[in-house]
Amino acid sequence: MSQFYSLLLDKTQAERSQMWQTPIIQDALQGRVQKHQYLAFLEQAYHHVKHTVPLLMACGSRIGSQHPWLQKAIAEYIEEEQGHEEWILDDIRAAGGDSQGVKSSRPSLATHSMVAYAYHQIDRANPIGFFGMVHVLEGTSNALATHAAHAIQLSLQLPDSAFSYLRSHGSLDQEHVQFFQILMDQIESPEDQQCIVHCAQDMYGLYGNIFRSLPGHQ
Repeated sequence: MSQFYSLLLDKTQAERSQMWQTPIIQDALQGRVQKHQYLAFLEQAYHHVKHTVPLLMACGSRIGSQHPWLQKAIAEYIEEEQGHEEWILDDIRAAGGDSQGVKSSRPSLATHSMVAYAYHQIDRANPIGFFGMVHVLEGTSNALATHAAHAIQLSLQLPDSAFSYLRSHGSLDQEHVQFFQILMDQIESPEDQQCIVHCAQDMYGLYGNIFRSLPGHQ
């Protein structure tokens, strides 16, 4: 078994640090996010989370028989991820937002670009690179759930029912990160490893752009 997971963390450290320095993320960690910003975050989360299961299905169909253990893992991910976009709509309603308006809205260019990159990676490049996106989104959501959700809730005085999506990524994604580490340490092909690293590096930039595109303080 390889030690690829540790290598992935090391090779993406600069991009991860740069994303975490995004002003709105720093504001979230310190409870300085305003309600319109939290609702804007949830809106863009809805627009990319609704693609999670379709992306996983597409990736599973393209991985091929040389990675049967990855196909099994993707099936487990699909089962876990179903319906998460509905949690986000519930949170929007609980926070006083317009969930129906969000469903009919268009994603920001930053969100659209991140999702399009993921589909392109699966359809036109090496589908195993999609695990770079999994690494970025799960690691980031786990950190936000652990360090930011409580501060945001205290600041905005919103009910627990407005944080089901964000909070679910605390304990849930801690398990996912451990599961992901085991998967990555089974990847031994240098070509596959390099592809996942490059995808993760790009995804930190693309996901960071979503946060950078959110509205500022009013």
